[in-house]
Amino acid sequence: MSNYDLKDKVALVTGASRGIGRQIAIQLAQHGAKVIVNYCGSKEAAKEVVDTIIDKGGIAESMQCDVSDFNGTEEMIKRIMEKYEKVDILVNNAGVTRDNLLIKMSEDDFDLVVSTNLKGAFNTIRHLYRNFIKQRSGKIINISSVSGVMGNAGQANYSASKAGIIGLTKSLARELASRNICVNAIAPGFVETDMTTKLPQSAIESAKQMIPLQRFGKPEDIAELVTFLASERADYITGQVICVDGGMSI
Repeated sequence: MSNYDLKDKVALVTGASRGIGRQIAIQLAQHGAKVIVNYCGSKEAAKEVVDTIIDKGGIAESMQCDVSDFNGTEEMIKRIMEKYEKVDILVNNAGVTRDNLLIKMSEDDFDLVVSTNLKGAFNTIRHLYRNFIKQRSGKIINISSVSGVMGNAGQANYSASKAGIIGLTKSLARELASRNICVNAIAPGFVETDMTTKLPQSAIESAKQMIPLQRFGKPEDIAELVTFLASERADYITGQVICVDGGMSI
């Protein structure tokens, strides 16, 4: 693992109780950041992430908040600012899926996915905007998806939300660059998480055929890039969408 100095940095990772978010939180803490592990419903899972970080000598706490809730997100940010007085690193990772062909997709399933995945990122950034401007520094890292780059049948809601993340990232990178704030997006492909392990074996094998490296990635692959982008080594990188997908989107 590369050595990135994030000492004295405060990081908020949304949707950090499991999967990619969990690994991002653990890795940022291992490099010295104080990490707020945001979760929506998985209190015990979030506690396990915090305990893991503390056991390894890191600093972390969990905070419950549904990031699709504008006012609820504002309250969480207020609590963070009262305690830590700043946020240096924001990782918008929280996301849900409700896959279906568009003709069968309900309005509720479309709204839920866009509200969580896209509006959730808007909500956290909106309430931390003044914090970043005042500091004249900061790293915002938005987790998109290869589905937002390529599109994917049966995922119109998810693909739209993740493509929206890319547009949000590029616009914000232009908006905040003069204040020394870098905004980037990562687009993971198939990654070994609870979500992918539930897929039928036939679907897993079919997916691997679409990936030049012919295997799924690991949460560590995403977390390593997040940590790099969060560090001062990536101070000249902004507005980028980096695919971590084994070559799937070539």
